[in-house]
Amino acid sequence: MTRALVLTAVDVEARGLARHLGLARMPESPWPHFAAGALEIACVGLRASQLPSRAVALRAFDIVISAGACGALAPGLGAGDLVVPELVVDARGRRFTAAPLRRLPASGTLVTVAEVVETAAQKSRLWLETGACAVDMESAHVLAWAAERGMPGAVIRAVSDGAERGVPAALAASVGDDGRVRPLRAVTAALGRGAAFADLVQLRAGTDAALKTVAAALAALVRQA
Repeated sequence: MTRALVLTAVDVEARGLARHLGLARMPESPWPHFAAGALEIACVGLRASQLPSRAVALRAFDIVISAGACGALAPGLGAGDLVVPELVVDARGRRFTAAPLRRLPASGTLVTVAEVVETAAQKSRLWLETGACAVDMESAHVLAWAAERGMPGAVIRAVSDGAERGVPAALAASVGDDGRVRPLRAVTAALGRGAAFADLVQLRAGTDAALKTVAAALAALVRQA
């Protein structure tokens, strides 16, 4: 049986995937951490910043998977579309080849950035500069962590926001570096400017669609193991 460690950036992602997959919360964990059978899900914060400190609580694994939502850079991708890249690159020019996953064919490149991509224009520029189809803030860090341990790393993500829109900084600020969403801060930011409330509603719907897609892919992966 292949033991898969699934790492998300945000608590909403970890909880959503665990709910879809029927995983129980680890009772002693003060942060979102779930497990059942060969699958374990843990929230490790934005840019995987909490991974070094939380790693001590993780079980042994055979493969680590960076999972959750991502932003589309390629215009053809829409909310809920699955992204399983062959290659992950970061702003420092590091390149990581993702481990192959059975029956989840990989294609294209995902780019990991240090800051939220706020506008469609920024997304377009990033697409032209890197050729990546999607963007996140964690996968390169997760794959680097796996490589340091001599373990295979892969990425299973799905689109929450299309190439035609970014994530407003005010909404992004509602997520702490620890991956915890502060709902009041998000609502306050949304009410602060008219368009932001619509952005919040659309991003929430896109994230829900993305997590359903990722959960289905993870369920298929576990069944094949």
